[in-house]
Amino acid sequence: MEKNAKIYVAGHRGLVGSAIWKNLEKKGYTNLVGRTHKELDLMDGVAVKSFFDAEQPEYVILAAAFVGGIMANSIYRADFIYRNLQIQQNVIGESFRHNVKKLLFLGSTCIYPREAPQPIPETALLTSPLEYTNEPYAIAKIAGLKMCESFNLQYGTNYIAVMPTNLYGPNDNFDLVTSHVLPAMMRKMHLAKMLMENDWDGLRKDLNRRNVGNVSGKSSNEEIVSMLAGYGIGTDSLTLWGTGRPIREFLWSEDMADASVYVMEHIDFKDTYKEGEHDIRNCHINIGSGREITISRLAGLIKETVRYDGNILWDASKPDGTMRKLTDVSKLHALGWRHSMEIEDGVRTLYDWYINN
Repeated sequence: MEKNAKIYVAGHRGLVGSAIWKNLEKKGYTNLVGRTHKELDLMDGVAVKSFFDAEQPEYVILAAAFVGGIMANSIYRADFIYRNLQIQQNVIGESFRHNVKKLLFLGSTCIYPREAPQPIPETALLTSPLEYTNEPYAIAKIAGLKMCESFNLQYGTNYIAVMPTNLYGPNDNFDLVTSHVLPAMMRKMHLAKMLMENDWDGLRKDLNRRNVGNVSGKSSNEEIVSMLAGYGIGTDSLTLWGTGRPIREFLWSEDMADASVYVMEHIDFKDTYKEGEHDIRNCHINIGSGREITISRLAGLIKETVRYDGNILWDASKPDGTMRKLTDVSKLHALGWRHSMEIEDGVRTLYDWYINN
């Protein structure tokens, strides 16, 4: 990519999008374009067309999506498939109609079957049933990567689909309903610590920054305690969903951003499959650390970082999700990129960011 090329980052305020924007700026790219959701609703096809007509971006990074953790996926099933399909259809479609030189589509490793081999290679796609809790979101992301693959094969476009593992980092979502496991656990631990220490100033400060439903720092002590109890946060213990036994892989969002920009700079569609293959498929690229940790060990790591002294309990009546999910990143390594932030350092860095933001 040329340093002055116009690059549209869809979702530039989100976890990954903001990190990609920062990475591009750091590398000297000077013509970045972004729109907030208020400025441009990506579900509105007419608005997206008008934006592309006006801006004529040369490169597109599609990091915008409707995302959430296991609780949100269970509650908002229709939203997860409908909203993501709409966003992808509009952005990829207008990118094609406006002759975008290259597009990067960000998916998720939840596209893989519940019982996929471990670590999960790209070839595991569509080989058996998906995990039920995130099936609608997974189907939307599979549709997105197949749209990219199909445009490439039919029209010779250069659209690359990357499937990041569980991400965490600055500008993460810490909402107790819609957040992913790591930031949700971190905030719950932080709130539990303050409740245990009777730190009402700290509790109110946190809730004023990020209210929970109708409960904010202005709510009464009783309302705050009742709300916290509803999320498993007590005066001397914290109850988390599931058994703690599932094994997950995590990647620092700024590492994901670096991988994304690396792909935009160095990888083309032709590099994602073997020359001479009769059936060209599974051209997407897993992005991950290749390192895994149990949810219970992660909880212990966060507990140590937050300095929470209460007990951690597990509610086995709540879903665990897929028991193990580790990506095979050999394709990514062969293409020349590896992660740099390990989970222990990442958790400490994220908690510092949370306290200061």
